[in-house]
Amino acid sequence: MTSRRLGSAGATRLGEAGSWEDAVELLAASTYGHDVRAGQTLAEAQHAVVDTMVWNLRVLAGWSPREGVAILRAMVAPVEVANTLDHLESLAGRRPRAPHRLAGLGTAWQRVQGATTPAEVRQELATSAWGDPGSDDLRAVGVTMEAVAADRLVSVVPEATPWAAGSVALLLARELEAGQGPLPEPCRVAAARVVGWAAVRAGSVQELVGALPRTASWALTGVSGPHDLWRAEARWWRRVDRDAGAMVRRSPPGHEVLVGAVALLSVDAWRVRAALELAALGGNGGSAQGSARESARGSGVGSDLRSALGSALGPGEDAHEVA
Repeated sequence: MTSRRLGSAGATRLGEAGSWEDAVELLAASTYGHDVRAGQTLAEAQHAVVDTMVWNLRVLAGWSPREGVAILRAMVAPVEVANTLDHLESLAGRRPRAPHRLAGLGTAWQRVQGATTPAEVRQELATSAWGDPGSDDLRAVGVTMEAVAADRLVSVVPEATPWAAGSVALLLARELEAGQGPLPEPCRVAAARVVGWAAVRAGSVQELVGALPRTASWALTGVSGPHDLWRAEARWWRRVDRDAGAMVRRSPPGHEVLVGAVALLSVDAWRVRAALELAALGGNGGSAQGSARESARGSGVGSDLRSALGSALGPGEDAHEVA
């Protein structure tokens, strides 16, 4: 299954394609052609990259025992978060986007997608393993689900604890820099289970860095302001890539190999999305840059930081290049 990745070399070729149109055409001829089609917009292609990743994980689920399906469900939780936020935005009037097809890998998505108001979305989450986000506000739902997903990952996949803790560190840092006020209590509680109350109560990024446990502090090394967070996120993904590659290489067949394989597929999808955006920034000038910024909503990629996008394509676990 990991042979379906493009790897850093393939992603670099995409980023150097000259335009996002050329990059999408190249990608459609690769293993991502399951969902990526020539002629798609940048946003559509980035969405389709995740669709292909989810399809591969559903195939893995079909081969996995019950324990493996639980691991897959915990690791694909960020996609369910994205689906839920997209649904909330569509309820607020934004043009709906086709959800990623989670099937049995969803926790509450099959019920959430049927909700017709934000209050109903909150109610469906509250009666599921996600728990009550404390509000039907988009920010409250998003940050709470992110924290709950990290907490669940620690419980279900202990090997992924540094990844989960690092992701919570990044979440707290982003929220501190955004200055949008206190986090919802359900988010704070879930985050504290992963990184401790001292970190959750920090009033600045500098204070946060000093309060984080070692399992999480690595993610914010060198971060002193918002301009550093994109690079920190790229570093987080590179750490996941390195750790997951080691799991796959050293482990006998078993759940650790599954964890590593899922993580490598996730890293590759993120790297490919970054490559598409880099191609857009270098290909069509200002109009492409605006399109790239729009497509980056929810992608975790800072489209105004070319150096961060470039670092995303740096050497990682080797994989097949684009054919």
